[in-house]
Amino acid sequence: MFALRSLSKYLFGNANKESIIELPQGQLYLVRPRSLKGYSELIFKDAAASIRRTGQEYQYQLVVQRVYEEGEAELVGEDGSQDDRLDGVLSDKDEKTFLLDEDLHFRVDIRDNGEVVLGWLDLSGDDGDLFEFVCDSSASPETASSFALVAAQCQYERKYRKPRDLATDEELREFSFDHEEPIPQASPIQSPSRSPTISPPPPSLRMPSLNQSNSGVKRGQAMTRTPTKAAKAPLRAYEEAPTVAPSASKAPEALETLADQDVELHLFDFQSGTFVLQDESVNATVTEIGNWKYWLQLNSNDRDWLGQEVVPELNPVFNFEYLSFIFNHYSEDGNAYSWLLRFKNRDSLEGFQQGLMQALWEHSNQTKWLKAKDTERDYVLDAFNDLVLEDKEDEREAAAREEDEQEEEEYYDQEEEDDVGQRSEHYDSDESEDDVITRDEDGNVNSQLAVGYKHDRSFVVRGSKIGVFKHTPDNHLEFSTNISKVETPGGKVFNPKKIMLHAEDRNLIMQDGDNPNSLFRMDLEYGKIVDEWKVHDDIPVNTFAPEKKFSQMTGEQTFLGLSNNALYRIDPRLQGDKLVDSELKQYATKNGFTAAATTDKGYIAVASSKGDIRMFDRLGINAKTHIPALGDPIIGLDVSANGRWVLATTRTYLLLIDALQSDGKNEGKLGFEKAFAKDSKPQPRRLGLTPSHVAQFQHETKVALSFTPAKFNTGPDADETTIITATGPFIITWSMKKVLAGRKDPYSIKRYAEDVKADNFRFGSDKNIVVALPNEVNMVARRALQRPTRESIMATPRKTGRGSYLSRNDIVNSPY
Repeated sequence: MFALRSLSKYLFGNANKESIIELPQGQLYLVRPRSLKGYSELIFKDAAASIRRTGQEYQYQLVVQRVYEEGEAELVGEDGSQDDRLDGVLSDKDEKTFLLDEDLHFRVDIRDNGEVVLGWLDLSGDDGDLFEFVCDSSASPETASSFALVAAQCQYERKYRKPRDLATDEELREFSFDHEEPIPQASPIQSPSRSPTISPPPPSLRMPSLNQSNSGVKRGQAMTRTPTKAAKAPLRAYEEAPTVAPSASKAPEALETLADQDVELHLFDFQSGTFVLQDESVNATVTEIGNWKYWLQLNSNDRDWLGQEVVPELNPVFNFEYLSFIFNHYSEDGNAYSWLLRFKNRDSLEGFQQGLMQALWEHSNQTKWLKAKDTERDYVLDAFNDLVLEDKEDEREAAAREEDEQEEEEYYDQEEEDDVGQRSEHYDSDESEDDVITRDEDGNVNSQLAVGYKHDRSFVVRGSKIGVFKHTPDNHLEFSTNISKVETPGGKVFNPKKIMLHAEDRNLIMQDGDNPNSLFRMDLEYGKIVDEWKVHDDIPVNTFAPEKKFSQMTGEQTFLGLSNNALYRIDPRLQGDKLVDSELKQYATKNGFTAAATTDKGYIAVASSKGDIRMFDRLGINAKTHIPALGDPIIGLDVSANGRWVLATTRTYLLLIDALQSDGKNEGKLGFEKAFAKDSKPQPRRLGLTPSHVAQFQHETKVALSFTPAKFNTGPDADETTIITATGPFIITWSMKKVLAGRKDPYSIKRYAEDVKADNFRFGSDKNIVVALPNEVNMVARRALQRPTRESIMATPRKTGRGSYLSRNDIVNSPY
């Protein structure tokens, strides 16, 4: 099979994971259409349905578990009244399990009102009796389609004792049972006495091709899921229309052609989760159109497929192993599409890559590509070659995944699973739920987050207010206090632009956006600003950072400041201006400095809006190493404590740079200490979401990709093992181990109902994450994040507030 996994691969995932797919909310009924006992019986009012593996090869279970409302489990336990009447089916009073066999006649219906219903026979009941799982209205038809697909594949494996990958579409269709009558209503308004009136069947709903056969398919075509005749037979599952390419824009007049190659063209299909062949022969060109603008055009003999400007939002990724180039395209209506070009040979891909990257670099830097040094051009090209496309998991990959999961289990021990919920903003369990308010009348929302170093506290900015939250020993957040008004010593109320904890978390340094030449010190014991620090009349403060990685755990008073073209030390103990003149490095040109970070020894990394990074061993001198720009502005910067890894954030990707020199006279030295040799360069790793995931994110949320500043987990005794960032409603973490090993699945995600405003790890650990949403502050276990699949991206989060289901972990709402 080619590099990209089919939908079943996404769902089945690792063979050691117990649950394959889940429908998290619904009701379970036992329906007796021909029985005198009564037409319908509600078994579980709130339940979740899933398909699980068993301990035996080729054996799977359909499982329905009761979901308790908060406090309900204890009441049921005391009452002991749960009905255990269904011998042979009920594993215990809160869970029903069914061997997933074709005798169940398992099927899925989408009713005219959009309701998703699962149905299967009650093998221990009377003729015609069946169980029904009526999904919550939040369940999408796409999820139902996936559930039906997985059920068919599981039944195939049980019947034929062969892996699902060997199944043909014809064989899988054995288990669709689409010739049977529609699943009856579980709770009709009037229960029939003997034979219920069956409503007319819904319109024929078909699932896309269930499987992909590789027989007779060339390697270059194997990535494509082409529907077969068998796949066109009706199934009782939802069919979303296949993704259709938008109309192409016309190419402007070209001044120069930078690349011209003939390729195969594939488009990512959101429904099947695969790239589908669109045209076997397309001409791909990259041209210059003037004013530092460039154009990508895809045309065949009979159609213009795509035309778009070459901009960073392309999210370009090249893979030479599979001779492929994947990128994103945004239509005029804001929808995102993911395209794949497959080249004839390595030379043609290299030629196209050279032309496209030249166009992208020149557009971003407004400088001719040939003016860059050879090492800088190589650095840019290498940074976009890091995506490993996914092929069938080999034994080594499977073993590595199994090892990871075992480590995770040991790491977390028996820690509870996290879920999403909320409590009253009054943080008083005696308050009535009717008091819950989730918005401030002034319209302010959470905007910034500072996680304590010395003490287990988190501080969240919301307009001119600051909320303080305590981290409990059992990894919860507990409201501590509210600083209701941030105002200068002169009485001016302002919304802090940037904040930083200082001096053993006793102070909070902050800036007023209207006063760029001063900083303010808030004494957190008193909850008020007590000092205004004038930095310099002519040198503003764009951003600031601690003196050393863990200075905030000490009484250290000094810290770093940056303007557009200057790097300097700030010492609050000085009389008058607080800038230390002897430790000022000012550049003649405006470099657009945007971010800074320090190591535990005080080495300094500084990034700019141009995208370059400078590395210093101390203030006041020239940088030891200058890392070239890829062209995208850097909005966030972090450094590992030992200085080995530099982590930069742009809007659409992260850049992980190895600062350790591996050869030459300075071998073993960091780029902070000694300059890299002229013929050497730091090793870049571009961490981005795959273009297909970007398109899926955009398709589901309509929110453009925009990362929050990424950070390592950190602590004096903690190794940097994980990276965290967010975009839109998704929290994303990268495993350093997987990134450095070149693994195919280095990142995990969790989706929220609202956009994530700020995020960071709890200090000293990567097990828990503090997340600021517009109107909530959560602490979530990292293990709650999932591999990015079509299902986890589509998953609609539960709404918080009154009537929601709470897990054992508390989540605190933060409107102050």
